[in-house]
Amino acid sequence: MASNENLPPNVIKQLAKELKSLDESPPDGIKVVVNDEDFSQICADIEGPVGTPYENGLFRMKLALSHDYPHSPPKGYFMTKIFHPNVASNGEICVNTLKKDWNPSLGLRHVLSVVRCLLIEPFPESALNEQAGKMLLENYEEYARHARLYTGIHAKPKPKFKTGAISESTTALNVGQPNNETPGAIPSSVADINRVITATEQIANVPVAAAAGSASVATTTQKREAGLAKVQADKKKVDARKKSLRRL
Repeated sequence: MASNENLPPNVIKQLAKELKSLDESPPDGIKVVVNDEDFSQICADIEGPVGTPYENGLFRMKLALSHDYPHSPPKGYFMTKIFHPNVASNGEICVNTLKKDWNPSLGLRHVLSVVRCLLIEPFPESALNEQAGKMLLENYEEYARHARLYTGIHAKPKPKFKTGAISESTTALNVGQPNNETPGAIPSSVADINRVITATEQIANVPVAAAAGSASVATTTQKREAGLAKVQADKKKVDARKKSLRRL
């Protein structure tokens, strides 16, 4: 396959313009993955259209451009495994736009949109996957079940890990402690985990310490009151003794 060095300057310029347009204003359900160093391999992620067996799937595909592009059509491949009449076992896509209906004036946006439309309306008459094509014509429910199964196994989007709640928790535990790590970082070593556990225990023991302090204050107050009562009692005894001496 070609690389940027082997593509004509005018083709590189046109591809750069198209890729910029696709990046700034992507077609519905399509996101192009740009490789600035090699325009001969155009990759894109295609969302499974709603209402089809490919719904909720994310399919990676690529367009391979030859050295004489755009005079010859690119070859399309699904890199994500998919059960579809017009997709061969090696991922090759069979669609007229990339064969007999190719026109050098067609752009990447049009080609990518046609490929996504193929997920909505397959053409079993020109099937590369004969099993899928036959199943689509004879038993759509069985075909849809197979397609959904492949989608669930091979085209499941990667989950996005949310760290907000965890970051807030670890930040709260780090209050008042030296922080030599990136803010919001999740403990990644045994030492880090032990530090968090220790901090947790310290926070948990705060009410106990406060209660112990309150009890101590209460005990001191009681002792002070008892001491004052004793002093007052002793003073009364002294006063009574003085009065007895005056009578004598």
